[in-house]
Amino acid sequence: MTRQHTPDDHDHHHTTGHGHGHGHGHGHGHGHGGSFASRLRHLVTPHSHDSANRVDTALETSSKGLRALAWSFAGLMLTAVIQLGIVLITGSVALLSDTIHNFADALTSIPLAIAFVLGRRAASRRYTYGFGRAEDLAGIVVVVLIAASAALAGYESVSRLFDPQPMTHAWVAMLAGVAGFAGNELVARYRIRIGREIGSAALVADGLHARTDGFTSLAVVVGALGSMAGFPLADPIIGLLITVAILAVLRGAAREVLGRLMDAVEPDLTERVERTAAAVPGVGAVRQVRVRWLGHSLRAELDVAVEGTLDVTSAHAISHEVERALTGAVPRLTAATVHTEPLAGAADAHGHSGG
Repeated sequence: MTRQHTPDDHDHHHTTGHGHGHGHGHGHGHGHGGSFASRLRHLVTPHSHDSANRVDTALETSSKGLRALAWSFAGLMLTAVIQLGIVLITGSVALLSDTIHNFADALTSIPLAIAFVLGRRAASRRYTYGFGRAEDLAGIVVVVLIAASAALAGYESVSRLFDPQPMTHAWVAMLAGVAGFAGNELVARYRIRIGREIGSAALVADGLHARTDGFTSLAVVVGALGSMAGFPLADPIIGLLITVAILAVLRGAAREVLGRLMDAVEPDLTERVERTAAAVPGVGAVRQVRVRWLGHSLRAELDVAVEGTLDVTSAHAISHEVERALTGAVPRLTAATVHTEPLAGAADAHGHSGG
């Protein structure tokens, strides 16, 4: 929106794109010692503070992300190959569903790796914000792969319901289910840890996806137990349950990816920007706060009202102090555009008063 200002208005657009070595020592009192249900939700749900409390360079964060993707890809592919060999021996459709999903989960590393590499490129006159959005586009590919794995697993399970086949070597399938859980959990822990260190929501979500896959691998054990008990339909039924679990992951992943594409951030993050800017001496009001993710980092744009009698130099100093305070208080915030305007009459121009 274009605004007309009088000659007395102070119109500063002070932006920083460099890293700041400020420590962000804010505490989080979560109290994870509650009920089992609350601890389980904490285990499989992303949190607003999942990004790290320090800002690394784009090169450093992308290098960490690429290493995490390479090791997790190798781990998941090894797990899936082992499971595939056992599928050929046992004929377990539940294990086949889990194996298909593990292969798909491993393949999600490829679009994410491409996005990390693109994110290293410097901004240009055409792509003035850089290439951080590539990570969000990779998220769409991840969602499509998850949907494809759910469709294939569901098809195989329904087919086996109408044509049940006895599972051979059920105890081997049980071991494969345990192996699948162990492999996925190790990959999940690694992805989530690195994702939180570099502030990559996509990598954290992919780690949580791997963790959910580990839980579905345990369902294979239940199917094998049912087959050993003389109930062959247990295998395809468990396969269908795994399909439902994949669909649940798909729903959460789609919501996260679409939110990023629509520039969604947690409301408390916006409130933190407002509070931090308002606390800077000389700021009379804070309005029009906009925050969005660009790859691994956050960017903020906001208007602050200052006394109209200030000269340009003084108003500029306040805007610079607001920027410094924001990059020091908000994790992963690497750029802030601060627009200053005179306090008198600013409320009428915006239609409301801020604080």
